[in-house]
Amino acid sequence: MIDLKNSDDFIGQIKRIESFPSQHIEARTVDVWLPTNYTTTKKYQVLYMHDGQMLFDAKTTWNKQEWGVDEKIDSLVQKKAMKEVIVVAIWNIPTQRHLNYFPQKALDFLSDSDKKTVLEEAKKNTIDYTQISSDNYLKFIVTELKPFVDSHFSVYTDYKNTAIMGSSMGGLISMYALCEYPTVFGKAACLSTHWIGLKNMENNPIPNAFFAYLQQKLPSPKTHKIYFDFGTATLDAAYVRYENEVNVILKAKGFDASNSKNLKFENADHTENSWNKRLEIPLQFLFK
Repeated sequence: MIDLKNSDDFIGQIKRIESFPSQHIEARTVDVWLPTNYTTTKKYQVLYMHDGQMLFDAKTTWNKQEWGVDEKIDSLVQKKAMKEVIVVAIWNIPTQRHLNYFPQKALDFLSDSDKKTVLEEAKKNTIDYTQISSDNYLKFIVTELKPFVDSHFSVYTDYKNTAIMGSSMGGLISMYALCEYPTVFGKAACLSTHWIGLKNMENNPIPNAFFAYLQQKLPSPKTHKIYFDFGTATLDAAYVRYENEVNVILKAKGFDASNSKNLKFENADHTENSWNKRLEIPLQFLFK
């Protein structure tokens, strides 16, 4: 592990594993962010986050934007607005990102003709949906990464103290993780969830497949929490039409305001800057 200490670029410290090995997916960088006052004399909740290279340092991101996860958590903890956590930031591999993050079992809810349409549409975007690897990506997190984190850091290991968060495709895989591994993850935050799956297309069957999957697989509201949100500008505008369906599913599954959210942010676009501006809301929802 490489130690990155508190600097002008981030608060706290980062333990970096530059090529975390896996039997399930391509090795990738993993950053474990620890708060400034991290100590082994107490235990911390854990937040797993996708697109890990976009979370802490705008100087090194492709678009010079960041979530500002370290500053947001530090500020909320100091104000006693949330519990202390460590963040496990899993970097994406750009060429693998879509295939790693697209919920694999949702394809089973497509008719044969719709599945053919989706596969053909994906190929037009140079994506081969026969190579979707989200099940293996989650196996990596659950069977390889989490045991490493649990054994190397002072953390709670039960599902009630383990959360997962991401945006866009990262929102989809966070939702999928909660549904596939409810005994591992007790809460998920899905910002600007990419319900359209690919891109806007006429009679897109993918959102309904996601919703059918959710209706069947969402865990119990008595034990789990889930957060959704969306903006209304740029790519996020494509998600607005699905807000009612999300609300209907949450209500039908027994969720209420205490254990679920689906929030609209007017004029918010599909960028790290937008997610940074509202990050306090899902953080407090998960860890208040």
